[in-house]
Amino acid sequence: MSDLPPGLVWTRAAPEDAEGPGPWIEIAFGPGELVHLRETGDPGTVVTTTAQKWEAFTKGVLAGEFDHFAEPGSGALVTDDT
Repeated sequence: MSDLPPGLVWTRAAPEDAEGPGPWIEIAFGPGELVHLRETGDPGTVVTTTAQKWEAFTKGVLAGEFDHFAEPGSGALVTDDT
């Protein structure tokens, strides 16, 4: 994690009323239009992408392009904790 820029501000992607440690995804926007992602349970493992790719991903989420991953039988982890 030493190759990350100093001073990143990590924001936890969790519902406002969520309590406890998660696991949650955290995101930090860095210099050079880079976006860094990590899981609260493993903060030393960081995935870095570009702002352009992040924007395309978030637009896809909003458009429902990934809903099939959350459907029962999809092989994805689905919980009833909502």
